Amino acid sequence: MSMPSPPELEIVDWSTQSVRYLEHGWPSDLCRWHAHAEYEVHLIVAGTGTAFVGDYIGDFQAGSLYITGPHVPHNWVTDRAGPNDLLLRDMLVQFPEASMVNLMTAFSDFKEIRPLLDEAQAGVEFHNLPLETSSAMLRAIREARGAARVVAFIDLMVQLAAHQNRTTLSLVNLSQKANSKRQEQIGEAVDYIVQNYDTDLSVAKLATVAGLSEASFTRHFKQITGNRFSEFVNLVRVRQACAFLIETSEPISAICYDSGFQNLANFNRQFLRLKGCTPSQYRNQTLVGLRGDSPMGKLHERAA
Repeated sequence: MSMPSPPELEIVDWSTQSVRYLEHGWPSDLCRWHAHAEYEVHLIVAGTGTAFVGDYIGDFQAGSLYITGPHVPHNWVTDRAGPNDLLLRDMLVQFPEASMVNLMTAFSDFKEIRPLLDEAQAGVEFHNLPLETSSAMLRAIREARGAARVVAFIDLMVQLAAHQNRTTLSLVNLSQKANSKRQEQIGEAVDYIVQNYDTDLSVAKLATVAGLSEASFTRHFKQITGNRFSEFVNLVRVRQACAFLIETSEPISAICYDSGFQNLANFNRQFLRLKGCTPSQYRNQTLVGLRGDSPMGKLHERAA
């Protein structure tokens, strides 16, 4: 497998627009672990996979909606067990903080948006917002131009600020902890891990990918991702194992190796530590939940 291209710090010319709308499918060059100076509202339209927001690693599915603050690293990676290609997977808008500050200064009523913007510094996921509702608000922004687009965007932000069923994601504030060069180097390593989780991954190999010494790589990896290297690898592998358990009928022994673990005992131990149940229990409970016989809560995974 070829190495992913290095992630870059996104720079937008805001002199020509106030709100930037984007959409893309999977795979896409836009899907990489990266950060930028703008806020971002991000909707998953199709597929399932893993959300990376700061030091948070968790599940996403169609309808998952997020907001990330300035310089919060993020990426959404579709499960390998799912469809290989998605024509439309993501709808998103980006906007600079200055625009919202000016809005709240000019119209004090919009200060009700401030708490959401503050929470976005750690990344936020919204719950129980139907995909049809979220996608309609983003389509309104996509299809509008000029002042009408700004109005549609403000409507989106007012509705999101009023939606109280939401959770903050990242435990560690990573937004200001590294310069863009270090973020790019560690971002390259993160993308390599995500795309090659089923291969032999070592500090030495990933330090080479990042272009850093092993000591510098280890220090900056923890600083920028909020996770130790070995813990991050285990989180990615266990999360991919979850996808295999749900979406395939492969035996657990095969999923162990498909997910990058080298022996079944370690796989079972890491899975139990991170998920609180065995792989077989996870498969059975999740399948029951998908049939509607028992509610399944969202799965949140973090390093210890």
